Amino acid sequence: MSTATDMRDKYIAAEASILAGQLVTWGDRTLSRANLAEVRAGRAEWEAKATAEARAAAGGGRFRYADFTGCGR
Repeated sequence: MSTATDMRDKYIAAEASILAGQLVTWGDRTLSRANLAEVRAGRAEWEAKATAEARAAAGGGRFRYADFTGCGR
């Protein structure tokens, strides 16, 4: 497993923990142990990195080069 895939999975687990109720409420104040918006932003970043790694490993990088060898020019 790559670092990007591992980090993505950790962010998914963190998001699930927060959504499962990782909150503390005292009277009218509610505190969370983690910031859901930050975790979601981190997950999106690592998902993009994991996707890019998977594409590169499959030979499908971001750019393709044209092959003009058979054009006769």
